[in-house]
Amino acid sequence: MARKIVATAIALGLLVPGIAAAHHSFAVFFDSNRVVRIKGEVRMFRFANPHGTIVVRVPARNGQFRDWQIETNAPVMLTRRGWDRSTLKAGDQVTVEGWLARDGSRYLRLRQVFDAQGKPIGTRPFTENED
Repeated sequence: MARKIVATAIALGLLVPGIAAAHHSFAVFFDSNRVVRIKGEVRMFRFANPHGTIVVRVPARNGQFRDWQIETNAPVMLTRRGWDRSTLKAGDQVTVEGWLARDGSRYLRLRQVFDAQGKPIGTRPFTENED
């Protein structure tokens, strides 16, 4: 019996860090002091847990294009701000404002999206301590 308890405790000890890492902290990956704006064409919008994803193709200075990945809040949070699965579609022109990844990669945490006419999408911007 004692062996089963020890084995279960070890298994849980190995499992918990993986679960905790799967849902990461904003501060670990994103810099709250570095808000950037990108403008481009939506390539993909994934409305799924634990975080949605937007991929935007942005023109680079050299005439080529670069894809940026934007992590959104969970669908329940997006829904509370007026978003749904059809809010963004491939081909939509958008401007995205978000917090830059600490590693400097083309990866943002969503703060606000604006449509081609400059109108905000959703009822209000997100903050860095919402999930």
